[in-house]
Amino acid sequence: MVPRTGLTVDIRPRDLPLALIGTAGGALAIWADAPAEIAVPVALLIVLDIRVCRGRRRT
Repeated sequence: MVPRTGLTVDIRPRDLPLALIGTAGGALAIWADAPAEIAVPVALLIVLDIRVCRGRRRT
């Protein structure tokens, strides 16, 4: 086996209290007539734990 360089993106939900805060914040922003193009991505960044790792990956 030869290690290969690459890019990995890990997406997983955060713990429940922080996910509820993100969902409530996104819903409040949409309810307050904020543009959905801004409110939804920000809420997803709060709700999801996104990690981008660049480096060696074993196959």
